[in-house]
Amino acid sequence: MTIDIDSTHCQTYGLAKQGATGVDRHGERGYHPLLASVAGTGDVLHSRLREGVANSGRGAGSFVAEAITRARRAGATGPITLRADSGFYNHKVVQACRKAGATYSITVKVTKAVRAVIAAIPEHAWTPISYWLDGGADVAETSYRPFGRKGRVTRLIVRRVRPTPGSQLALFCDYDYHPFITDRDGSTLELEADHRRHAEVENTIRDLKYGVGLAHLPSGRFAANAAWLTLSVIAHNLARWTSRLGLDETLITTKTLRTRYLDLPGRLTRSARRWHLHLPTRWPWAQRFLLALDRLRCVPFPT
Repeated sequence: MTIDIDSTHCQTYGLAKQGATGVDRHGERGYHPLLASVAGTGDVLHSRLREGVANSGRGAGSFVAEAITRARRAGATGPITLRADSGFYNHKVVQACRKAGATYSITVKVTKAVRAVIAAIPEHAWTPISYWLDGGADVAETSYRPFGRKGRVTRLIVRRVRPTPGSQLALFCDYDYHPFITDRDGSTLELEADHRRHAEVENTIRDLKYGVGLAHLPSGRFAANAAWLTLSVIAHNLARWTSRLGLDETLITTKTLRTRYLDLPGRLTRSARRWHLHLPTRWPWAQRFLLALDRLRCVPFPT
């Protein structure tokens, strides 16, 4: 199992909102929840509401530990990998992964020390990769000791990208570098390609915001908004499971699921002590809807 963690901004209106009185770096008031999703499915494994001025890494160590524990309790017995961006690049996140027996793949903040390590990579060590820009990206690997001298030496995998039209780089800089640390086993190219797939967590966040209403938290009470977050996650997961089990689709969004199969004009009648649902005669997704109902009815009840 691969767990992707990220944070997002949920806007709110009004000044008298518990935990949303401060203005974030975007100049907006709201909340900044943490989210952990399962790669490949979009299921949300864990969530935590935080005040709007919280940075990405605040409380991330305990959040990661809780997410991995939830995965184990849910039946995940195999290896677990955590993927995260540079907002979660801190020693507490790495320690939480090691303590829980999980591997990690975390984007590194490009500091002066990191640039010096990258500059020491010989030119022959860079391997071209398939990229949307022809000849625009290469990958190399070296070792690095993150978080000071007391940190463990770990793998540092770097992707360098040639400047795209309209991009701005530092003076006398020919490439834009995207490094990450990992303790996973495997080839450099496979691990780099897998780390890039962390971007799929943005699809989950977008689905939460515009599919189940997480973009705006309505209450002036922090606890009520935390409950709203929990209910949004439950609705999102139910939509994911419905699409996979009933429709045999993974990438369908909650908005599409609601528009095609849930928000439909119908008439419920009762005859011979049985309820009957009358659907539109020219509804294009009628057969898919009925097939999904039959599949969901075949799901066995837990014993």
